[in-house]
Amino acid sequence: MSIEIKVKRGMNIPMKGKPQTSVEVLPRSKYYAVKPGDFIGINPRLFVQPGDKVKAGDALFYSKYQPDVIFTSPVSGTVKEIVRGKRRVILRVIIEADSNDEYKTFRTDDSSRDSVMKALLASGLFPYIKQRPYDIVPSPEDIPSAIYIPSYDTAPLAPDYSFAMHDYRKEFQRGVDVINKLTSGKVYLTVDGNGKSFFHETENVELIKVYGPHPAGNVSLSIAKTHPVNKGDRLWVIPPWIVVFIGRLFEKGIVDMHKNVAFAGDMLENPQYYKLISGAYLNDIMPAKIKKGKNVRIISGNPLTGTNITSDGFMNTADSSVTVLEEGNKARFFGWMPFFGTSRKTVYRVDFDWFSNKEKSYDTSLHGEERPFVMTEEVEEVVPLDIYPVHLLKACLTGDVDKMEQLGIMEVAPEDFALVDYISSSKINAQNIIRDGLNVMMIEVG
Repeated sequence: MSIEIKVKRGMNIPMKGKPQTSVEVLPRSKYYAVKPGDFIGINPRLFVQPGDKVKAGDALFYSKYQPDVIFTSPVSGTVKEIVRGKRRVILRVIIEADSNDEYKTFRTDDSSRDSVMKALLASGLFPYIKQRPYDIVPSPEDIPSAIYIPSYDTAPLAPDYSFAMHDYRKEFQRGVDVINKLTSGKVYLTVDGNGKSFFHETENVELIKVYGPHPAGNVSLSIAKTHPVNKGDRLWVIPPWIVVFIGRLFEKGIVDMHKNVAFAGDMLENPQYYKLISGAYLNDIMPAKIKKGKNVRIISGNPLTGTNITSDGFMNTADSSVTVLEEGNKARFFGWMPFFGTSRKTVYRVDFDWFSNKEKSYDTSLHGEERPFVMTEEVEEVVPLDIYPVHLLKACLTGDVDKMEQLGIMEVAPEDFALVDYISSSKINAQNIIRDGLNVMMIEVG
């Protein structure tokens, strides 16, 4: 039995540089990092200091307000540096990796929910789970009403999990079996309604087949159609690679974070999948892959929701793709006219090929500065959720908690507004606005 969700509103962005369906093993990075900022709602406290030796799976830091939630090292090596920011906030814990990993072993038992939770917390895999509402690391004490595994990503240049994870389907199934112990309800798996992969044959899940343009693959749509978030509800979202890591943990008793990552973007010589360990220092290995003479931006994640890592060079441990785009720091001659420069996919009929799905080269230019945020119907065209997105954004900007709740803030995550950032004539940063709104709701409502 499966559920079908068909999305009409939205937009696919045809970017050049999709990864080829081949996998190459990247050389081992010299450094790896775990960044507390990748996990919303975490106030880190250290277990380690520079010079300490760690194994893969050893604890690095924990959450101040949830001491059971710990974060572990993806590799074995020596803690090289604790990078701090303003007010001594911990930004990165950097490990200088050994040539080969030595793993800490964990005793695992999936006979009960308590034993599964104990293993997930001890191994450091629990923080990679996200809670709805608020899109944050959940509380270990909560029992989710349902769990969602989004295996179909419709974002531009996003990884094809059915290819990247095909060799790990047994570990994925093992992870699904374990995850079923965590919820009092169902485990839902979102899949491509038009495709056929090993995901469609996964047992102990309810399939959600999704159709349509981006953001059809966003888990918020699946939740809205199958288990809307009611007051007091707690739902969990577990990324597909984390399911594999959980399966490995209960099969081998170790935290093995090897995965096939999609390296995409037309600034790469050979966009394809590479096998590596989460948290790698990409500056060691990226220059050889980038086209010579190009000024680029390296993004951990996809172009719409990813993080600019050009400055620090470390891939976010939870991401499954790396995107390389040309920096948009140069002016175009008569760039406001469609005859000059490269046009791009748009919801407005200002280019002669606005209707075309031909793949094009994109850079990071915003094509204009921030302008007044006015009421238009453009936002509704790319947010298929049954909400008033413009009104919600304005309520977030004013900090009106009652209005935010009435307008559906509990049903969304920042990624649901990524296309708004792309198409908005006001050049607003809608994802940041929604994130700030969710933070306010956490404080005011809890």
